[in-house]
Amino acid sequence: MNEVYENLINDGDSATIIKDLKVRESSGVIKRGTMVRNIRLTDFEGEVEGKVEKAMMVLKTEFLKKA
Repeated sequence: MNEVYENLINDGDSATIIKDLKVRESSGVIKRGTMVRNIRLTDFEGEVEGKVEKAMMVLKTEFLKKA
């Protein structure tokens, strides 16, 4: 099986942030290693919605690793 297909993120999966991310319109930062739970795919390729520290956020998949 191809390596690319082994790490696909699906609805309901959990993933880990791989890089510290600055939150837009806020002074907050999401730290590397933070778990994103209950991921939902969006209409835009490369973006997912997920719950991060009790808040729903849209994140780019390039900063996520499947847990």
